[in-house]
This record gives sequence, structure tokens and C-alpha cells, in this order.
Amino acid sequence: MRYVIIGSGAVGGSIGGRLHESGRSVVLVARGAHFEALRGNGLRLTVPSGTLTLDVPVVAGPEDVALREDDVLVLAVKTQDSDAALQAWAARQVAGGGTAGERLALVCAQNGVENERRALRLFREVYGMCVVLPGTHLEPGSVVAPCGPYTGALVVGRYGAGPDGTVRRIADDLEKSCFLAPVVADVMRWKYGKLLGNLANAVEALCGSVSDDGAARDLVARATAEGAAVLGAAGIAYASGAEITGLRSGTVEPRPVPGEHTHGSSWQSLARGAGSIETDYLNGEIVLLGRSHGVPTPVNAALQQAARESVRLGRAPGALTAEDLERRIAGTVAS
Repeated sequence: MRYVIIGSGAVGGSIGGRLHESGRSVVLVARGAHFEALRGNGLRLTVPSGTLTLDVPVVAGPEDVALREDDVLVLAVKTQDSDAALQAWAARQVAGGGTAGERLALVCAQNGVENERRALRLFREVYGMCVVLPGTHLEPGSVVAPCGPYTGALVVGRYGAGPDGTVRRIADDLEKSCFLAPVVADVMRWKYGKLLGNLANAVEALCGSVSDDGAARDLVARATAEGAAVLGAAGIAYASGAEITGLRSGTVEPRPVPGEHTHGSSWQSLARGAGSIETDYLNGEIVLLGRSHGVPTPVNAALQQAARESVRLGRAPGALTAEDLERRIAGTVAS
């Protein structure tokens, strides 16, 4: 099997880098300065034991790679970029006949719960991956993955069906590449559980930090409580925080890398000036479900609005305070 990693940032770069290091066949897909840095100098993957320089093949897009029948496409872009990527790759021809959408497995290695559903419109075989992989991508060509003894826990399963031989082969390759990769029949239950944890991403991005700000921690707790209430009203099962903590306890433990600080994906999007943020598919998912099931979600709605505004105005992480957000929440409730 060859792994084509569509989106080679913190998650895709870590997965692709570790697979390549273990001898698996990998192609990274990247854009702009990141592509140029990868092509010119290789992938610099910093882990607790040091920095690996990995000469992984890299392409700029689907037109630059000849797809094979044994390819696995790993979608690791942010959800707001999924539609464009899915459209670009689904129609590509595969050696021996047929298109990628008809013949190749697609793994959604992404936050949120929307990607698999969108992918299944264009790809016959879709697999979900609940990604527990703290990582940072702020500089072209460089990814930091500061956990051990495993680089991450990647819970995998076939979307809408039970496990098959393909997902077990993928998990086996991951297990041999410094990842914990349990195969489950209910991967979306794990992804909904991760969604609740990801509601904190917007607070960290907007306020700059959560751990040392009591008011910010209170916002996270309230956003999470809204999320749990919404999922309960919708009848959606989700992995508990204890289950996710238990998964990574003793396996995916933070191990500080000198000079590096780990931040969430939304914080990184603002820091890089990426021009978009995934909040619409994290906090916005809770808002959507809340509106569908009659559950108020003022905290998540305010966080979603503030994150969109921060992207539009080019704000850096930490430009707002918890008090600023409280005023927005009060305005949301009043309206």
C-alpha cells in the first residue's frame, strides 16, 4: 500500500513522516512555501528524541501523481478545505481503469464529524480516523510532534460499516510506525467525543491560552456542557472524556521539545494567517445541532462568530479576552 497524504501539516506531516520512516511508501501533498520547503530540504519532523530529516516524495496536487490501485488517500486538510480536495481527487484516473472515487480507499484524518459524510458522496470506500495527535506546523517544511512513546493515537474504522481488511492493513502499518491505531466498529462515536474536546480550540485561539486563565477555562466548560446537551438531545453517542484520556494515558504523553510550545489547530491557523479556521465545523457543529433540536448554544455561537471575525480582520491569537467573549455571549442570549 502507498499512502498519499493530502494536506501535510501537523497531522498529515506527522502521519506521513512516521510511515515513511518505517519503510512504508508515502507521497506528501502540500502547497506554496510548504511544498517548496519539502521539495528542497525534506520534511523536518521534530519528536521528543530529536529532529528527523525525511526525504519524502512530495507533489503539489493530484495532477502530479500517477495513482495506483494499491493507493490509500489520507485526507488531512481542515474541514473547510475538504470539498475542494475531494472534488480534485475523486475524478483522478487510477492505473488499470476507474477513478479514485470508485477504486481507492479514503481516510478522513480530520477533526469534526462532517468530512466522512461529504466524502461518501464521491468515494465508495471511506474510513474515519479519530486523531489524538498533538502537533504543530508553523514553519514551511517543519512539523513538531511532542508526544511519546507513541506519536499519536489514531482510532480507525470504516464509515457506515464494520471493519474490513483494508482498515486492518492501514492500522497495522500505523502500529509499525510509532502510532497506536485501534480498529473500532463505531469510529464516529470516537469522533463525536473528540469534537467535544475540540470546542476548546476556539477559546485558546481567541484568548491565547486556556491553562492559565480561569475565565477562559470557564468558557471551555460551558461550551462543552452545551455540546453534551446537544448530543444528548440529538441521540448521538460519543466517547467520554475518560475513554479518550484512557486511550492516551501512558501511550501518547506530552514530552516537551526544547524551544517548542504546542498549540491547538485553530490557534495555529490564526498564527499562520491561514485565511480560514475550522471553527464552523467544531463549535459550529454544536450550533447546527442545537438549532435542529431546540437546544440553546449561546457560548458556541459566540465563539464561532468571534473566530470568523478574527480571520476576517487578520487577528493574531490572543487578541480577545474572556471578558470580550462574555459580552458577545450576553448579546447572543439577548438576541
